[in-house]
Amino acid sequence: MSTLPNNPQRRSILTGAAALAALPLTGALATSTANASPAAAARKMDGRRMLGTLQVSSIGLGVQNMSRTYQTTIPSRIEMHRIIRAAFDRGMTFYDAAEAYGPHEVERILGEGVASFRDEVVIATKFGWNIDLETGARGPGLISRPAHIKRAVEGMLTRLRTDRIDLLYQHRVDPQVPIEDVAGAIHDLMTEGKVLHWGLCEMGLKTLRRAHAALPVTAVQSEYSMLWRGPEQKVLAACAELGIGFVPWSPLGVGFLTGAIDARTRFAEGDIRGIETRFTPQNIEHNLALVRLLRDWAARKQATPARVALAWLMAQQPWIVPIPGTTQMEHLLDNLGAGEVIFSAGELRELNAAVAAVAVQGERLPPAVQAYSDVEAPVR
Repeated sequence: MSTLPNNPQRRSILTGAAALAALPLTGALATSTANASPAAAARKMDGRRMLGTLQVSSIGLGVQNMSRTYQTTIPSRIEMHRIIRAAFDRGMTFYDAAEAYGPHEVERILGEGVASFRDEVVIATKFGWNIDLETGARGPGLISRPAHIKRAVEGMLTRLRTDRIDLLYQHRVDPQVPIEDVAGAIHDLMTEGKVLHWGLCEMGLKTLRRAHAALPVTAVQSEYSMLWRGPEQKVLAACAELGIGFVPWSPLGVGFLTGAIDARTRFAEGDIRGIETRFTPQNIEHNLALVRLLRDWAARKQATPARVALAWLMAQQPWIVPIPGTTQMEHLLDNLGAGEVIFSAGELRELNAAVAAVAVQGERLPPAVQAYSDVEAPVR
């Protein structure tokens, strides 16, 4: 059977205070979203974190699937706007998009969704894949030539309905373009006021250091969760040393850590999870140990597995800001409650040890996609 994002079993044990906290907002959302209600405005998220010198909410919203889900279905545009607004009303100020999502369409959806409160939020987006600047058609490989970056940003500003991008990432390192040339283009855009901060995604460590030396990097974005802990090997230490924030994409393991995927799951055609070997039937049986662990801790903390998984990430470092994506209001409200899950020092040591004891089987990405990660830019 296909994995459905609205599976009622996805978020188990939403109980006690967590459920009660969600109810008032759910009711408020039945009214017009044109303006926040006084009650909603009073329920601001208190948590804030620093990505370098950029302040954001402690959890962000990844909007990648708002034009098309993993299952290749197309969500309601109006509902996506409601989710974006609901996140803002709950204190979320950090929204993550990319020109490659859609392509182009997710930036349009986000621009529409934040239009009435644009100046109160941080918008992140990304360039770098070979996306036709006019049509959005995908081509092979990557493009980070300086002239192309500048033209790409003009399109982003139009689609996002804004005059500046708060955080602009290179989506993947272009093996044909020195990172110093990329930094130079970003510097020019900063001088013009069109970009305020920049970052890199899934880059090689030498490239990160060169980029930071050329133009201080605000944030690194890479996959990181209990299901994929690769950044713990070297990247997080480099970020700590250089004062760079870290933004985990897929912090819920593309839904796996919520309990949405089990040994019986079969993926829809076009769903990338269907060709990730960590989700083959034989590997899922082993990797479900993480889900069982999360369910145990969720019961212990009177939370949900998703909240525990996000809280675990945030507990690793104060400059880690996960950006779980969703197209469902229920899941947004659940994710927003992760800040309520607090681990004592002893609990965190215990949980870290339990997570480390599960050796995840299978690769996180298909080889053709993984080939674009950990790439080093050429030397001038």
